[in-house]
Amino acid sequence: MYKEKDTHSLSLNEIYRLYNTSKEGLSQVEADKRLKLYGENVLKEKEESRLKIFFRQFNNVLVYVLLLASLISIVSSKYVDFFVIIFLILVNGIIGFIQEIKALSSIKALKKLTESKTRVLRDSKIVTISSSLLVPGDVVLFSEGSVVTADTRLFDSESLMVDESSITGESLPCIKDHKAKISKEALVYELKNTLLSGTVVVKGRSKGIVTKTADNTYFASIAEEKEKSPKTPLTRATEAFSKRYVAFLILLFIVVGVIGLLQHRSWIDVTYILIAELVSALPEGLPIVVTTVLVVGAIALSRKKTLVRYLPSVETLGSATVIASDKTGTITEGKLIVKDFFALDIDKTKMIASLCNDAKDNLGDPLDVALKNWVEDFEKIQKTYPQIKAYPFDVNLRMMASVNEVNNTNTLFIKGAFESLKEIALNTKDLLALEKKVHSMSKQGLRTIALGFGEYTKDKFKDWKINIVGIIGFLDPPKQGVLEAVREAKRAHIKVMMLTGDFPMTAKAIAKEVGIFEEQDNILTGKEIELMDDKTLYEDLKKTSVLARILPEHKSRIVKILQQNKQIVAVSGDGVNDVPALKAADLSIAMGSGTEAAKNVSKMIIIDSNLKVIIDAIRNGRVITGNIRKVIYYLLSSGLQEITLITIAILINLPLPLAPLQILWINLVTDGVQDKTFPFAKEEDDVMLKMPKSPAKQFFDLSQIIYILSFGIIAGLITLELFKHLLRTYSYDVALTITFTSVVVMQWANGIQAQKEKEPFFKNIKKSFTINPYIFIGVALGFILQLLAVYIATDIFSSVKIAFSLWLYPLIMFLVAFFLVEIRKWIYLIFRRNK
Repeated sequence: MYKEKDTHSLSLNEIYRLYNTSKEGLSQVEADKRLKLYGENVLKEKEESRLKIFFRQFNNVLVYVLLLASLISIVSSKYVDFFVIIFLILVNGIIGFIQEIKALSSIKALKKLTESKTRVLRDSKIVTISSSLLVPGDVVLFSEGSVVTADTRLFDSESLMVDESSITGESLPCIKDHKAKISKEALVYELKNTLLSGTVVVKGRSKGIVTKTADNTYFASIAEEKEKSPKTPLTRATEAFSKRYVAFLILLFIVVGVIGLLQHRSWIDVTYILIAELVSALPEGLPIVVTTVLVVGAIALSRKKTLVRYLPSVETLGSATVIASDKTGTITEGKLIVKDFFALDIDKTKMIASLCNDAKDNLGDPLDVALKNWVEDFEKIQKTYPQIKAYPFDVNLRMMASVNEVNNTNTLFIKGAFESLKEIALNTKDLLALEKKVHSMSKQGLRTIALGFGEYTKDKFKDWKINIVGIIGFLDPPKQGVLEAVREAKRAHIKVMMLTGDFPMTAKAIAKEVGIFEEQDNILTGKEIELMDDKTLYEDLKKTSVLARILPEHKSRIVKILQQNKQIVAVSGDGVNDVPALKAADLSIAMGSGTEAAKNVSKMIIIDSNLKVIIDAIRNGRVITGNIRKVIYYLLSSGLQEITLITIAILINLPLPLAPLQILWINLVTDGVQDKTFPFAKEEDDVMLKMPKSPAKQFFDLSQIIYILSFGIIAGLITLELFKHLLRTYSYDVALTITFTSVVVMQWANGIQAQKEKEPFFKNIKKSFTINPYIFIGVALGFILQLLAVYIATDIFSSVKIAFSLWLYPLIMFLVAFFLVEIRKWIYLIFRRNK
């Protein structure tokens, strides 16, 4: 009965009939019945089980493989291996669980917007009730400052203006009129006879019938979290890589297992070999290291006024290809200023701006506040010429007036739309010049008003006669630093788009001033978007930088279409109207001064609500993404060295060159100390000069794969030759210990080289030592730990106490690994210069 969608298009008599109510409102008894039937006027809270969140941490291909390795350990009676692997899985799962719990967003804050008091008619008496008790059919009374807490169809209004910026994004209050006839197909910002939940009355008074409450309101429809946010670029890239990697491992294990059995090895030996292969193949430390990189990045971002609510979003910053930014409060100040004016009499113009003005202590209508800030002697003028009578803003006449005593004479001061004031103007000879100025300002995207004065003799507007003396143009100005931020984004090959509910010319003016809009760009409106299919819209979006008069559903659709075409989209916003787009975005950024609704669905919050901070955060994000890429290279290339060494050793019927727990020690302890230093690596080059990469190429492009393969395979083959030499010269235990230590130190060399992806170490030695000094501390600590494994924990790690002279082998292997990477970098540098 009360879910009629288009109540704005019905007549008032149809509304009364549909809701079984009248202008006198409901009885308390009827209201109680409806409250039981339809529930309280609050948004439903959604919660996810923490148990479900915890178990989701283990829904990962690499975890499945580790579980398989643990089962094989049990079968082959390697209980120490089993407990080490299970401990590792649990640690990674707990870390992920803690981070996700911190990142959980709740809808509770949305309820706060509807937990205010509302005046209603009950039993024909005005009473104040909690907004949660509103029911369909209630008659609600609104005045200046009232928060609208349910969708309401007006049946009475006077000079009513409402701030709908949280719903539509429009910076100026909109005029409401209960008499307005609205078509069924009207868009949200055209509903002049309806008040929407979540908006605020700025001026005037009104009465209306509640038509929708709680989750049936328009507010709820755009604030509701209807879909999951997309996976981060790293998650997508890792999943795609993991599937191929696991397929490769399965094939490798089948080949190694079959060959092992053909070599008449026992199934226990073959199983033991496969465990070693598994442990070598899996980058067990990767999840922890990536988390550490993200945590360190999040801390760095917090120092730059960016709070991270969802940790993986840190790396998404570095992958963004499009920034879809709200206008009001992000690009602009969110408050009006006088941008331009034209005065036939400047003193009279400022006098009118002061006297025909209701602003008090910088509160009130944004136009009045802007005029107050524009006039230096505002308070003095108001005190000098006392007000005798006020005419509030009339939505039909589009003007307001004040009668003040000036030199013992009652003088009329009036401001409003030029089209209205020119109808009663006496100075007709000036109208052409004034009208040209109005058109000129409008083309610049300014909101204009005319100001006039005359003798006050009669009470009716139609009988007034005035002289128009000034035109004033208003603008919500851009924030400081936004122009430079947009330039920086474009330099980084990131497309910046402005999405706003404001008018096209106003949006264009701001976008042009901050460098978002260029002459060859297009502007799209909400109505134009509705007429396009997805393919046509995407083609238009390629040439569009400003989208105006758009609704929340338009914003969300734009984000999804960009994503479907392989764009990584960052969306910034502060209002309830931004929630659907924020939820759909790869990276959602809320403004610190924005609504709780926007903050609760966002992955990041910018304390200083400024596009400049977002661009600075993207620079940080690119550094973080680069560090994750370096970590992936380091761990996979080191793992491939171990796989190559073990696999070929088995294929040529040699004994196992590394024991499974030695490999775990390498991967989690010695390497684990070193890889934890990667988050602290500084910017290698100017990251904002690089083209954004697709998720698949960001971490696993051709060059990355070549670097991983070249080090892993060559280093593995060299280590195998060392192992063969050691077997001919020393006992198996000594050969195993030296090989174990040699692999460790080779990976230290690889880690030092990994701090700079392409630049050779000796090309800029100072930079090589300063880009990440912590890596050398990691090597020193790793050396101490390796001494413990070789000389103290010998039984656990199948090692023996080797003579000091035998450390010459690991030292040589360190240099071999170091120059293996150094030579590859020089070859790349020379090739690039000659290209």
